[in-house]
Amino acid sequence: MHKRKMRVGIWSTVALSAAVSCSSSQQAGKAGTELPNIILIHLDDMGYGDLSLTGATGYKTPHIDKMANEGLFFTHYYSPQAVSSASRAGLLTGCYPNRIGFAGALGPTSEVGISNEEVTIAELLKTKGYATAAYGKWHLGVQPQFLPTNHGFDEFYGIPYSNDMWPLHPTGTYPNLPLFDNLKIVNPAVSPDDQAQFTTGFTSRTVDFIRKNKKNPFFIYLAHPMPHVPLYVSDKFKGKSQQGRFGDVMMEIDWSVGEIIKTLEEMGLDKSTLVIFTSDNGPWLNYGNHAGNTAGYREGKGTTFEGGQRVPCIMMWRGVIPEGSISNSLVSGIDILPTLAEITDAALPEHIIDGVSLLPILRGDVEAQPRESFYYYYRRNNLQAVRHGHWKLIFPHQGRTYGEFQPGNDGSPGKVNEGFQFPGALYDLRRDPGERYDVSESNPDIVAQLTQIAEKARHDLGDDLTGNEGTNRRQPGKM
Repeated sequence: MHKRKMRVGIWSTVALSAAVSCSSSQQAGKAGTELPNIILIHLDDMGYGDLSLTGATGYKTPHIDKMANEGLFFTHYYSPQAVSSASRAGLLTGCYPNRIGFAGALGPTSEVGISNEEVTIAELLKTKGYATAAYGKWHLGVQPQFLPTNHGFDEFYGIPYSNDMWPLHPTGTYPNLPLFDNLKIVNPAVSPDDQAQFTTGFTSRTVDFIRKNKKNPFFIYLAHPMPHVPLYVSDKFKGKSQQGRFGDVMMEIDWSVGEIIKTLEEMGLDKSTLVIFTSDNGPWLNYGNHAGNTAGYREGKGTTFEGGQRVPCIMMWRGVIPEGSISNSLVSGIDILPTLAEITDAALPEHIIDGVSLLPILRGDVEAQPRESFYYYYRRNNLQAVRHGHWKLIFPHQGRTYGEFQPGNDGSPGKVNEGFQFPGALYDLRRDPGERYDVSESNPDIVAQLTQIAEKARHDLGDDLTGNEGTNRRQPGKM
């Protein structure tokens, strides 16, 4: 399959001097003398407040908390979009999802997916000799041409879409969800008992891949299907928390992180591995006690308010990232690809991407501001908000709100209003992170400045709210 050529991007710097080595694992990268291993742990629907270090109660996440204590915590990290497929497309390509034709969450019968013209993190790292694996949830297309092994991954073991998606199994009691091993379906309909082993099983695959590739640079994309509903947990954590099934699931995810770091330590790889931990979007709040929490940020999954897209992001790289670092800089999941490109001295894609390298922050300059602005898109191609510095401008739009109804319980959802008319507003996130006090009237110059920034996005990426098609959008892959 054809892929676009790659070029050195605008964030690359002059390569470090290094002796030519016969081993790919000894090639020099930007931030050290060897190419680091990279493990990207990506959760599903975990909110900002779902870790004990961000205020979760009824359970603890000590291994994840330790990652933050020994690494870097981003307090203003945004998922590329507030829904699964689009968010994952942005993360793996370094692009706003709408630039590459993604919106919403792809269903089991979808005939579109990630285009063969896009370059994923795995494909970028393959040019530097990395072994690559994807375990867990993919959600970038169901057909074989869209699956991970056709987009830079040597191995794939996991599910093609969310674990709640229709059609139902013939019994009518659980989704007809297939489990893939590379391009082969090894289980056409995983049962609840099978899903209860997902977190442990995908962790075991990750550990095995680490052991198998200890002498070579590797990239693992571990995309846990949890804590997306329906929630499943293994017997070793069932009933262990004081917050019911959700707490049990988060405890098992924390165990997974601990097992991975323990394996790196045993293999002597902990100082040569960058571990990244984050989530695809905020919590699905109408599921009540089976959903996470936003730590007080407004709304949740499926919205462009802070609760929908601001999620935890932790990076640990012993010996490179200073311990206990906290960065309040504006960053996003679309910035991970260019960051890894600069670290490994890999060429960026030839086509437009939207991410910027965060390497100065990783090296200890936590005040660095590589990104000045961020665009909040949702639905097909609606620019619903823009952030610049600590200011966030909301444009009038229809969208989801959870606030009108009581949430559900024990796996049954409560109602939501998908057509609420939100007015325009300006929020100062420095003083009002909950987006409660519109200060547009007293800051007309800021409104004008952010409106001008939005106009650039509309010309580039389009905006259905204002009837703009956009000049630089690309099509998704199609059957």
